[in-house]
Amino acid sequence: MAKRSAKKSQSRKKQATSSQDASSQPTDAHVNVWPNRPKTHDELHHWIHQSLGYEIARNVLVDGHTPPFAYLCHTFFEEPKECAGEACMPRDCVVWANRGGGKTFLGALATLLDMVFKPGIEIRLLGGSLDQSRRMHAHLCSFLDRENFAWMLDGKISDRRVKLKNRSAVELLSQSQTSVRGTRVQKLRCDEVDLFDRDVWEAAQLVTQSKQCGEVWVHGTIECLSTMHIPHGVMHSLVEEAKLGKRSLFKWGTLDVMADCRNHPVCIDSAQNPDTPCALGDDCQSRLRTRKSGFGHVLIDDALKMRSRVSRATWEAEMLCLRPKRTDAVLPEFNHAIHVVDYIDDALLEHATWIGGMDFGMRSPTVVLWGGLDEDDVLWIVDEHVESGLTLSAHIEAMHARPLPAMAWIGVDPAGGQRNSQTGKTDIALLKQHGFTVRARRLALYDGLELIRARLTPAGGEPKLRIHSRCRKLIESLERYHYPADNPYAIVPEKDGFDHQVDALRYMITNLDKPYTTKNGNYL
Repeated sequence: MAKRSAKKSQSRKKQATSSQDASSQPTDAHVNVWPNRPKTHDELHHWIHQSLGYEIARNVLVDGHTPPFAYLCHTFFEEPKECAGEACMPRDCVVWANRGGGKTFLGALATLLDMVFKPGIEIRLLGGSLDQSRRMHAHLCSFLDRENFAWMLDGKISDRRVKLKNRSAVELLSQSQTSVRGTRVQKLRCDEVDLFDRDVWEAAQLVTQSKQCGEVWVHGTIECLSTMHIPHGVMHSLVEEAKLGKRSLFKWGTLDVMADCRNHPVCIDSAQNPDTPCALGDDCQSRLRTRKSGFGHVLIDDALKMRSRVSRATWEAEMLCLRPKRTDAVLPEFNHAIHVVDYIDDALLEHATWIGGMDFGMRSPTVVLWGGLDEDDVLWIVDEHVESGLTLSAHIEAMHARPLPAMAWIGVDPAGGQRNSQTGKTDIALLKQHGFTVRARRLALYDGLELIRARLTPAGGEPKLRIHSRCRKLIESLERYHYPADNPYAIVPEKDGFDHQVDALRYMITNLDKPYTTKNGNYL
């Protein structure tokens, strides 16, 4: 009996000790509670501030830009399952922001929000390099390392994968088709897409799959975050798609995420003494000084140092996000703000001399440009025809159908004088047969480009070349026609699709500004 009593006493002590230990440890009942999903923009902003301590900018300084918080709202608040058409913003989105603008950080924050509040979601992170993917992964790990999130982890964090107890998971992909193909996920976040291999980018377009994740229907989505510093890169194409309504665009620059400058010595000194202007003054125009709230994370000293180290072109491209840097551009003289117009006076249509330019193609596009030369020798490009896979007869039919005055002549590629092996006729002969006066002056590529440059930026006065905004393909080609980036000594531009429209313009201007000279010949 004594032994039994002793055993019972020991058992009671163990139970008491166990009970005390349990009461001193965090329990699922009062710690491991999944937070309620924010339902409004204000609730989301408050949750981020309370849970992580971050204030995400909700306003911008530059007209036409969007605050970083707008991107988080777009990716967090899903559209209804049945949403379609113009009533809904495109779910695929592009974030165009400056270097150091918080793109990678925000991508990681968006990933955390998705994983916590959308149970079972699958996300993949694809960077321009594996190192870039790891930077976003590192931000995500720093969030999950906090006490209020660490309990959510399902196992250890690996170098490539993170999984939570609610079955949500994220994995890093390498910049290869093997890594990308076969993936089926709800969200693909692409960081620094301007560094992507185009074949990998194409393969990545087919990896998404919509899914019900808890209370939320998650649309299969691709998100792209990058600076845009390559005029012929992937990011440029994505921004153009966004302008056409195919993707949602979120854009901000250094000024939009800059810290409070009102008490900074440089700002104070420049305000009191106009002879000592701030290096950021031309861009800021005192807007930071009058900003009341919503300051960002880029320190004034850092911004001043970075501005002092780079050229104006680099600053505008990579920090202000105004336009891509055009280091390798064939026609850097072309400026969208100067040379592109939205309106052309009707008087021009009535009194201009109408001419054309044409680049022949079959698998590559055939391009036709219509231009009007006014009395001041200004050439106005008013329309374009760009089609692939059609016969020349079909292109001629489309040219006749265009409601524009007849061309006095059309400048073409001299190679159009070669006979077609099937028809026995030349392209030039076919144009003449259909009533066109054809000019086909031979001029070296470099010399023809120089004639375009001379009209874009003449020695004195206003430009002699204007282009209507409806000529989208020509405008894009003028911006993206480039020399090989890996060969600084190359004098022949890349032939990667942006040459055809420029060639049509070159043939037009060559035959306008360097017309034929005739000589009497003796064939005896």
